[in-house]
Amino acid sequence: MSDQNKNQSNKTPSRMARLAWPKAKYGVFAAIIIIVIVNVLYYKDQLLSLF
Repeated sequence: MSDQNKNQSNKTPSRMARLAWPKAKYGVFAAIIIIVIVNVLYYKDQLLSLF
């Protein structure tokens, strides 16, 4: 009886199973790109003064 409950609790919910989840590496790339863009916008004056 407990084995059946354990198997059922590890299943993905039916609504979530139909979604296409992106790979984790794409999330890492997106986070790096967002951090770089925010820093460029924040430190724009300092970057332009270097040139």
